[in-house]
Amino acid sequence: MLVCSAKTNEAIPVEFRKTAEALFPPCGYKDGISPAEREVQSFADMLGIGLEFSQIMNDEPSEREAFLNSFKNNIDILIQKTWVDKDDEFRKQRLQERVPGLINLVENDDYRAALTEFGDILDELSFLLFGAQSRQEDFTEYTMRIDEQMGLFWWYGSHLADLAKIEDERAFFPVLLIGLCYLTNF
Repeated sequence: MLVCSAKTNEAIPVEFRKTAEALFPPCGYKDGISPAEREVQSFADMLGIGLEFSQIMNDEPSEREAFLNSFKNNIDILIQKTWVDKDDEFRKQRLQERVPGLINLVENDDYRAALTEFGDILDELSFLLFGAQSRQEDFTEYTMRIDEQMGLFWWYGSHLADLAKIEDERAFFPVLLIGLCYLTNF
């Protein structure tokens, strides 16, 4: 059981807060119980990826290869297109090298490890896209001002490590899929 240490994130607009906190409760997951399927689907809908999310959730694992290829291609383009200082070029290269490992974890159904790796990749990607601002306490609020769905996505990314700590692994793939779908369409 996670200890209640998180305060409700006031940066999340009220219309999103109930669904967001159903997926990632401010006090963590009690007794290792993971979020229900409808909570995960509602969150995907809020991010504007609900239809694709639902379709891929219902695909057979063998049919997910094309989706994972699209994810890899899109995130590679996203990483390549970031404009960073010369000192950060190495970060871009290292991040691109991590993506195949994430895909390998997903293909091998190691969703706990994939969720943790994806959270780390998102953290690094946020730095490449937003610089030092991504390390500030008001990062969610900052991204919400740019675009509410994008801000909600980065808020989601900051909560993945909490979910990876629970024992009930049923939600790992669906919650991971939210992020994969979002970045495939970013």
